[in-house]
This record gives sequence, structure tokens and C-alpha cells, in this order.
Amino acid sequence: RYPKNYFVQNTKFDFFNYAGIHRPVVLYTTPAAYIDDITVTTTSSDSVGRVQYQVSVAGSTANSLSLSLRDQEGKVVATGDGPVGELKVLSPNLWWPYLMHENPGYLYSLEVRMQAQLDGALLEDVYTLPVGIRTVHVTSSQFLINGRPFYFHGVNKHEDADIRGKGLDWPLIVKDFNLLRWLGANSFRTSHYPYAEEIMDLCDAYGIAVIDESPGVGIKLPESFGNRSLQHHLAVMEELVRRDKNRPSVVMWSVANEPASELPPAAHYFKTVIAHTKALDPSRPVTFVTDVNYALDHGAPYVDVICVNSYFSWYHDPGHLEVIPLQLTAQFENWYKTYQKPIIQSEYGADSVPGLHSDPPLMFSEEYQQALLREYHSVLDKKRKEYVVGELIWNFADFMTNQGTTRVLGNKKGIFTRQRQPKAAAFVLRDRYWRIANESSCLPPAITSHSLFL
Repeated sequence: RYPKNYFVQNTKFDFFNYAGIHRPVVLYTTPAAYIDDITVTTTSSDSVGRVQYQVSVAGSTANSLSLSLRDQEGKVVATGDGPVGELKVLSPNLWWPYLMHENPGYLYSLEVRMQAQLDGALLEDVYTLPVGIRTVHVTSSQFLINGRPFYFHGVNKHEDADIRGKGLDWPLIVKDFNLLRWLGANSFRTSHYPYAEEIMDLCDAYGIAVIDESPGVGIKLPESFGNRSLQHHLAVMEELVRRDKNRPSVVMWSVANEPASELPPAAHYFKTVIAHTKALDPSRPVTFVTDVNYALDHGAPYVDVICVNSYFSWYHDPGHLEVIPLQLTAQFENWYKTYQKPIIQSEYGADSVPGLHSDPPLMFSEEYQQALLREYHSVLDKKRKEYVVGELIWNFADFMTNQGTTRVLGNKKGIFTRQRQPKAAAFVLRDRYWRIANESSCLPPAITSHSLFL
């Protein structure tokens, strides 16, 4: 059936596996002795912000360190010295997510200066780190940021667009963030891999909360849970935490997406990966995203937040919108009764071909996508008053996949097209997100105006 030596690389995930170099490559030099790493954690109470820091220096043991924390006006608000310590900030400006505060994404600048003697020469190094003062805490039914309940009303994304594919494209990134703010989205998940640092920088600055996900996607085979894969997964989490540990926008780690967690080896596997991630960073909750039945999932006992994907009336009971309220309600109640942990609807949605219309709403029409979203929203509105702490639409924009009989030039579940034009569903979601923001916000009406980012 095929030419000699013919083969195809098959993948166990539903997005296009682009080749090539996706992001800028930078070469830089350091002094012989230099600031190698900085770890920052923050707390706040009684009008005092606390910034705990740990600095490591490479190339010299005989060095001195001085630190200064500046506000956005350049005023020094705290100073320190030595490799380990705490900076106290009186009446701090806290880092808040978008639409939770009139000044979201507030960042201080932590300047670290090092001097070292090496072979009779005085060496100096300086590094400036953006710092946001905020806390994250999870209860049995709430996700708290700075002690206030936070509800994820956001999206899943992909690094994908026309022309550049997965390559970093600054105009596209700026367009996407403008659309996120227009939408009233306060969060996204980096499905299904870590995103470019440039994107994370904007999340810090704009106040977009991030569920930071490792490239643990396609973990479907029994051998995927073997020791070789496990050791690699642990190393991957070390790399991700080391890169993003200081970002205030990162409020939770996700170690995997839709693994075969119904397999018995998944229990030891995810217990180990999650414990390792918590040891690397005790300050953030850890999750993975499941599509497995609540009664069969071996990894769920170890997460802090249940993140569940479901596609009722799409991959299940296609075309039958009437079953969504029953099935979605049962999904939430079964998970919560079993685990008593907050739940995020981490994926839901339907494909729609732009410009395809149907009355009554039939699958792949823009009307069907709208109708499916509204059915989900009716249940989410009830459960978010109890223990559901978020909803992330699949997907922000259409994206390319492998060719297949269920894909029409890629995955069409975006509320925006691949060219970032809105479908009808975008307006359904926009009205919903701004309504949720207004209901839960203490901001003046002008701040949460629908016309703010037109």
C-alpha cells in the first residue's frame, strides 16, 4: 500500500506539530562571576507586603549582594542585602487580575547588584526582576487571590496563526491581548505547552491569570507511565518552574492534559509528578486536566483543583443539546462529592464553520456553537455559586491540526477565526464575561464598561 521505507509520524494530540525554530534565539555573555538565579515569593497582611528572596551566584563564593525594590514611579520602597532575606513594603500595591482592580497587573522592579573579587579583579553584575505582590490560596470550594474569591472566566489558546504557524509574531500577540481584554477574559491556560516568555511578560503586565501547563500532552499508552517517561516529566517540571516561578500571573501549575489517567500506573505517576512540583514551588496549587470519568481517574486524588474537560452534545450525543443540563450537572456533582475540591470546566465547546448558518441550530453552524455555550452557561451559573471556580472555552481561535475526517482545515472550535475575526459565539462569551465581572467587581462602572476596549 505504501512506497518502500514510507512512514508517518503519528502524534496523540490534536494540534499541528510544527517543525523549525519557533522563538527568538539569544546569545549573551556574563562576567566570570554572575547572578545565576533569583527566587521570589510574596505575602501580604495588615497593609504590609513581604517579598522573600533567595539569590544564587555562580563563579564566586566571595561576593556581596544588595537589593532595592522600586515602585512604578521609580521610588525605592525597600532595600536588602545578602543572598537570602525579606523586603517589607508598607501599603503595597498588590498585583490583581484584570477586572478585579482598577489598576491590574501592578509590578515592582527588584534590582539585584552583585560584586565579587576574582583573581584580583572586581566583577559586577546587575539583574532587574519584575515582582508582583500577591497571594494564592485554595479552599474546598474557592480559589482565592489576595484573599478574595477569583473566578476564571477565560480561554484556552494555542500558539498558532496563518503565515508564521507557531512562530513568535509580535503584532499577533498584541492583537490577541487586545481581544482578550475586549472579551472580558481574565485568564487562560497555556494549552498544551509553555508559551513564549514574551507572552508571559504581557500576562504579568496586563493582569491575565495563567494556568501554566507543561508539554505533558499525549500521555496515552501504558509505556507512557514508565520510569523513563516519569524521570523526563520530573525534569520538564523543574525547567518550567525555574523559568516561570517568579511570575505573579502564574497562579497554578498544570502537569498534563488529558492523560490516560484511568490506567492503574497513573496513580504513582501523578502522585510523584505533583509532589515533585509542590516541592519545587510550595506557593502555588497544582493540577492536571482530565477527561476521564470521575470514578476511574487515578490521578485526581493528588491535585488541588479538579480541571475537567467535557464535550457534551459534540463528541457525546452529537446534536442533542437537551442532554447538556443533566450531564453537566451530574459531572460537577459527582466530582465534588468524591473529592470536595474546587472545579474548573477547563474545556468545552463546539466546532463552527464561519459563515455557516442554520435554523434550527445544526452542528458546525455558528448558531449551534452559540446554543451549546448557552446550555453550558446555564449550569455554570448555578454551580459557580457553590464550588465551580472557573470556565475556559475551547478555544480562543481556530487552529491548525493534522488532516483528518473530523477536521476542516484544522480545529474550528475557536470563538475567533484563525485570522482573529469574531464568530457569533464571541459576542455570547463577551456579554457573559463582562456580566460576571460586573457582578463580582468592586470597581466603578466606568472601569467595567463594555466600550472600554472597542
